[in-house]
Amino acid sequence: MKKKFFKLLKILVLSILIMLISVPVILYLSLNEKLPKGEMSKDADIFALKIQKAVNHDRYQNTDFLQWTFRNKNHYIWNKTNNTVKVEFNENKVHLDLNDFKKSRVLTPLNSSKKIIKKALDNFNNDSFWLVAPHKLFDKGTTRKLVTLKDNSTGLLITYSSGGTTPGDSYLWKVDENYRPVSYKMWVSILPIGGIEATWEDWIITESGAYFSQQHTLLGFDIPVTNLKAWNN
Repeated sequence: MKKKFFKLLKILVLSILIMLISVPVILYLSLNEKLPKGEMSKDADIFALKIQKAVNHDRYQNTDFLQWTFRNKNHYIWNKTNNTVKVEFNENKVHLDLNDFKKSRVLTPLNSSKKIIKKALDNFNNDSFWLVAPHKLFDKGTTRKLVTLKDNSTGLLITYSSGGTTPGDSYLWKVDENYRPVSYKMWVSILPIGGIEATWEDWIITESGAYFSQQHTLLGFDIPVTNLKAWNN
């Protein structure tokens, strides 16, 4: 009886191990996409300019202040004129100086923890990208390529060779008939699977005249941007 029990137990454990190993492999094989090659050309730059025109990039450039909350937990007030940011996450309040990181400081609790400041910067780099990525198509170190999508429409592949927290990441933009983004696929270091798609929805025009997306969906999960304001002095 004991032998039969242990035999069944071994079979059960083995089955669970096989399942734990096979499920990620199946997901990887079914979801993973290779980074498309694309073609660098003047047409790619023209395409990118049309996207920026659709989101009023000129108004974004002249915006003095940008405020938002990411996923209902990280809060930001970005003084774009001075390039400083007030960041709030968990119980922490941090003053980030994007021009001179050494001048950044923790406001609450009152200490100079480099880990907290680094975390605030990493959060800002990630969370601001979900807000202003369409305005970063010509950042220093970017390359732009046109890609033919599965539905035979044209997409724009942007690769960041420098800057941010994870240089080398690539994004394939899909746009509507007015060149406003509707989604992008990602090939990024923080995700083990390439080509995961996130939506860009619920666009609003802010006080400064720039357009921003307030809602993203990634693998069925909502990524909301709330408390969004952009204004000038």
